[in-house]
Amino acid sequence: MDPIEIFKALSNESRLQILHWLKEPEKHFTPHEGVDMRKIGVCVSQITEKLNMTQSTASQYLSILQRAGLIKTERIGKYTYYTRDEEKISEIGAFFSSQI
Repeated sequence: MDPIEIFKALSNESRLQILHWLKEPEKHFTPHEGVDMRKIGVCVSQITEKLNMTQSTASQYLSILQRAGLIKTERIGKYTYYTRDEEKISEIGAFFSSQI
């Protein structure tokens, strides 16, 4: 775990918004047919649309969150889906609680 990478990832309003949306995806997105957003995740195109920005920018934000250990990806066919990594987020919370 790299605290600097985590702080960098969390220092952007749009990246924080993505994490918020992914916490309860059914409240913020319409699922692809046959996809359980809690288990599989939300497609990058759905996040891009909700952010109202280019796919390259949204993908860059998602990559930063992934490098920080805050989200996971799953590729199904031509789609990449994103979910929060709740285990890592809990570890980060425990780290901050004990170390900072």
